Amino acid sequence: MTDITRLSAVEVCQALRKGQVSSCELTNAYLQQIEKLNPTLLAFLTPTPELAKQQALNADKNLSTWRKNPDAPLPPLTGLPIAIKDLLCQKGIRTTCGSKILENFIPPYSATAVQHLINAGVVTLGKTNTDEFAMGSSTENSAYQVTRNPWDISRVPGGSSGGSAAAVASHMAPIALGTDTGGSVRQPAAFCGLTGLKPTYGRVSRYGLIAYGSSLDCVGVLGHNAADVALLFQHMAGYDILDATTMDVPVPQYTLVDQTDLHGLRVGVPKQYFIKGMQPEVEQAVHTAIEMLHALGAVVMEISLPHTGYALPVYYLIAPAEASANLARYDGVRFGLRVDDPNMIALSCKSRGAGFGAEVKRRIMLGTYALSAGYYDAYYSQAQKVRTLIKQDFDEAFKKVDVVAAPVTPTTAFKIGEHTEDPLAMYLEDVFTLPANLAGVPGLSFPVGFDKNHLPIGMQLMGAHFRELTLLQTAHAYQMATDWHK
Repeated sequence: MTDITRLSAVEVCQALRKGQVSSCELTNAYLQQIEKLNPTLLAFLTPTPELAKQQALNADKNLSTWRKNPDAPLPPLTGLPIAIKDLLCQKGIRTTCGSKILENFIPPYSATAVQHLINAGVVTLGKTNTDEFAMGSSTENSAYQVTRNPWDISRVPGGSSGGSAAAVASHMAPIALGTDTGGSVRQPAAFCGLTGLKPTYGRVSRYGLIAYGSSLDCVGVLGHNAADVALLFQHMAGYDILDATTMDVPVPQYTLVDQTDLHGLRVGVPKQYFIKGMQPEVEQAVHTAIEMLHALGAVVMEISLPHTGYALPVYYLIAPAEASANLARYDGVRFGLRVDDPNMIALSCKSRGAGFGAEVKRRIMLGTYALSAGYYDAYYSQAQKVRTLIKQDFDEAFKKVDVVAAPVTPTTAFKIGEHTEDPLAMYLEDVFTLPANLAGVPGLSFPVGFDKNHLPIGMQLMGAHFRELTLLQTAHAYQMATDWHK
């Protein structure tokens, strides 16, 4: 067999069941990749080699038993190695959120999404780097290290799930978990040439996902192709009694059909997503990909999402307001960093001052201001009203079309340090991804070309609530007809 770290997640599972490779062999190959590449790419914050080896050993025992008796139960993802963004709790494994304030936090439980995958038999390779508390679009805001893009190590991998994206793109893991509050799965997927899914809000439990913006946060998947993403997503989705925001809606079989016929699919192209200042190669690649969907049988029509232009200011009022509330718990008293002072208020102030980075402090202050007396109605309340209008735009669009096709980002991956002195320029990187989070609809990013610097370009599809299967099947058909994902 060729280099086993080049196998897709689906191919890994098939090879394991056929006995073509053992989980121990596979896991050791990925651990060697991590040892070799992570010092340069800085994708992993906390590799867990000993745990991974033990899980792989158990997986091989289960596979051996199953081969002798195929009627014996075998967890569906037995032996599949994965990486986990360091925003998701894993029992007994350090979980930092990329922040000094949680530098030594070891959770006593696992996030529901993580536990579901462990129950399904995965091998966990370690925790990946993230912008602090997921606040960023480049993974430069981590308190520990700046992750680099495997396509060009002078550039960012995107954020905030940049560690997971870099790990998968460099074959240090076949697939990884990320989180998406305003584009943090889809944008790194685009920058690193991957397929990344942000599900419908409420489709995957947020229990054990350390909160940034509670009405926006979603647990997502980054993989090499739509089939890989569907495979992992199948075992994460569903109602969870521990998360009151999950929806008790049946989970379909996310089985993708190997065909390129998209007849009957209606694709909407919103004029508001092709804006002045976009990198021309990005615009051209997305239009070419939309033409390919048409060539595969889809009906393409222009649509309007008129309140798109308000998504950026609305998001940067709502998300920081929710962050202000969520991050109030880090007070130096119960857990996390503590700077001792006999005065209770001083203890809290010093602990928060030392533990939080500049971007987190900026967003806490923005959010606190927006929620404060005298400003609540003018800012936060108004933003929630406009958010409703943005959601209504999508509701109207999905009466006419099945999916909305648009760019993921205005540019390809930018240079490390290029936007660090200009927060607004950094925020503008999310201009095309924020609306889906505000509306709660699913979004899928997948590669559709390269620019002149050989950097990947991504396109996103957005769908109606709980229509992830439509997005995955459309991307799968496109990927069967093209090679960009390879």
